[in-house]
Amino acid sequence: MGVITLTTDLGHRDFYQAALKGSIISQLPNVRLVDISHDIPSFSIQHAAFVINNAYPYFPKNTVHLIGIDTVFQEDSRYLAMAYKGQFFVGADNGIFSIIIGEDKPTEMVEINIMQDLRYLHFPLADILTKAACHIADGGKLQDIGIPIDNAVQKVTFQPIYNQNSIKGHVTFIDSFGNVISNISKDLFNQVQQGRDFILRFKRNETISNLSWHYNEVAEGEKLCLFGISNFLEIAINKGHASQLLGLYQDETILVEFLEKK
Repeated sequence: MGVITLTTDLGHRDFYQAALKGSIISQLPNVRLVDISHDIPSFSIQHAAFVINNAYPYFPKNTVHLIGIDTVFQEDSRYLAMAYKGQFFVGADNGIFSIIIGEDKPTEMVEINIMQDLRYLHFPLADILTKAACHIADGGKLQDIGIPIDNAVQKVTFQPIYNQNSIKGHVTFIDSFGNVISNISKDLFNQVQQGRDFILRFKRNETISNLSWHYNEVAEGEKLCLFGISNFLEIAINKGHASQLLGLYQDETILVEFLEKK
């Protein structure tokens, strides 16, 4: 029984999500459908890529991840299917594939050549993309539904700027708890830190100078920073909404300064 996950910006208010699921179940009645999220901000491929990257490693081999972000039909639209790290990804060629894999290379990637049903011209997600996802989830090969390609559309994202004494990063994601997640990875932090003390600086002249292991290591209402499940540096408030209380939002700058060893 195949597994198909769904990540979309369709929300829960309209009929679109139900239509998408109905289309999949009609083609593959025994499929296991898993919602990753339908609350991605409209057209936000960076937000979607972050959510998918932190979810897909938990799924079994050969899971198909259907990405319904910015899939509206255009004359030059391309839709891709990709094999990567033992799993499959299906979606529009709008840059999201390049964000998901970063500097890695996919095992296989094809431009989907399934004929568009004109009845669903304005909803290719429930037509071309679901047909591709169901084909793969049912054990079909990528080469049967597309033409091999080497590169997807590349999307430029903010990258940390660093030297031997500091890292300048940006807020890339704010989760539903209000935790502020940056683009500073644990590996980069450790590489530059080299065992030194640090000061994390951000908006309103706020600072943090200790890494926590857990959110409850500080008193309720106090701020902290830690490397959470995403392995990126987070700013949080124990039992509080850090983004609102600290005034930190998407794309804002944070700075980590490392002190000389005593």
